Amino acid sequence: MSPPLEASRTDDGLLTASEIATLQLDADWVILSACNTTASLSTGGEVLSGLARSFFFAGARSLLASHWAVESSTAAELVSRAVSETKQARVTGRAEALRLAVVAFMSRGSSTRAHPMFWAPFVVFGEGGGA
Repeated sequence: MSPPLEASRTDDGLLTASEIATLQLDADWVILSACNTTASLSTGGEVLSGLARSFFFAGARSLLASHWAVESSTAAELVSRAVSETKQARVTGRAEALRLAVVAFMSRGSSTRAHPMFWAPFVVFGEGGGA
C-alpha cells in the first residue's frame, strides 16, 4: 500500500478490492480503521463496501470497519484498546472487545469523549470463531 521505487504492472503500490479478494488469508480479524471503510459505491443498500467485503472473500473471519469519518487519534486509541481487550481472558469476542474499548474511551478525559462522533463509526462484522 505504498508506492514501490519503480512501479510495475504487478506492483503499483495500490491494493484494490479485486486484488484483496484473490489473497488467501488466514486472519481472525482484519481492521480497517480509516474513514468510512464500509461505504459502498452504489445506493442499493449494500452493507459493506467492495473493499471490506473482499477481505471476507479472501478468508478473514471478522472485520472491524467504520461507517463514516473517524477522528485519527480516537481511531488509534479505540483500535489499540480493542485489540488489547481481545487478549484478556474475560473477553468473549471481538464485538465485546470493541464495546469495552468504547466504554474505557468514554470514561477517560472530558465528557466530550462520550459524544458518538468519536466512537460510533466503528462496527465489528463476524466474530472469527471467538477471541
